[in-house]
Amino acid sequence: MDNNSSFSGVDVKKFIPGITWFLLVLVLICIPGEDIPKIEELDFLNFDKLVHAGLFGGIVFFFAMAYNKAALTQKEKLLVFLKITLATVIWGITTEFIQKIFIPGRQFDLLDWLADSLGAIAAFFVSRLFFARKKSDLLTKT
Repeated sequence: MDNNSSFSGVDVKKFIPGITWFLLVLVLICIPGEDIPKIEELDFLNFDKLVHAGLFGGIVFFFAMAYNKAALTQKEKLLVFLKITLATVIWGITTEFIQKIFIPGRQFDLLDWLADSLGAIAAFFVSRLFFARKKSDLLTKT
């Protein structure tokens, strides 16, 4: 393997932000329940669900960002983004089972998974907007 390693035409180094974010999420889901700070002032905002959406949306966004300048058609990029989103939704449900089975003081929460999934789907659309537009669309919009 040479120094210009690539994955679907993307320099492997461009995946570092996505991998880093993924590992951050992994560390956070492994925090025991009693070690998670409770901020009652934010309960009315469902702050926990917003955090879930942001964390899992970040996974999609950062992995999609790696494909920003890839030599792929718009349709190919959208397909890759869709696969990333689906993988992230599956990772979300997987983290709920990890918490239920392995992490003390944590349990399976279907609403957390829903928030994870909505964050991933929202990031799909944001990524589509920023990373999968035709160059001609970017030039004509002011």
